Amino acid sequence: MPLPQPPLILASGSTSRRAMLEAAGLAIETRPARIDEEAIRAALQVEGASPRDQADALAEMKARKVSDKAPGALVLGADQILELKGEVFVKPETPEIARTQIRALSGKTHRLLSAAVIYRDGKPLWRHVGEARLTLNELSDGFIDGYVSRNWDEIRHTVGGYMIEKEGVRLMARIEGDHFTILGLPLLPLLSWLRVTGEIEA
Repeated sequence: MPLPQPPLILASGSTSRRAMLEAAGLAIETRPARIDEEAIRAALQVEGASPRDQADALAEMKARKVSDKAPGALVLGADQILELKGEVFVKPETPEIARTQIRALSGKTHRLLSAAVIYRDGKPLWRHVGEARLTLNELSDGFIDGYVSRNWDEIRHTVGGYMIEKEGVRLMARIEGDHFTILGLPLLPLLSWLRVTGEIEA
């Protein structure tokens, strides 16, 4: 059943997150939060925040920013961080950065941390950070170059420069974790909370 009006507000312009929520039958409105993610992430890193805490803090900042201007509405903030041995990867700004990131991940296991925070009337109601572990195959430079060239328009929107729901699955040797978390949203815990609180039909 769809959420009652007002709908769940997604404080993000992410088409993949919106698609996941709509496929689950939720009424969604998107209002991207205007925050300087890079500056905030850099400040959190200087403070020594863990990758998990960085993802959670960014998700909360997005939810709070939009909630302040949406009285009565449930607002969902979300963020995803890729972590490899303490190093945080973000969305690649150029094809060369994407190639560099994928080369660094080649043959190694990394973590994807997908955080979600719900706000209403400027107050936090729920939060969750999902974790998945992905191991890439040993990849040749030729394959990486071709992969990035073929897929740049899509992978530039993803941390680490890959999409497992498309050709990016060929990069993977092993995947451990929830599919939705890998796509950028811990959807099952979110739906569970919405059911328990009566926001959607149980």
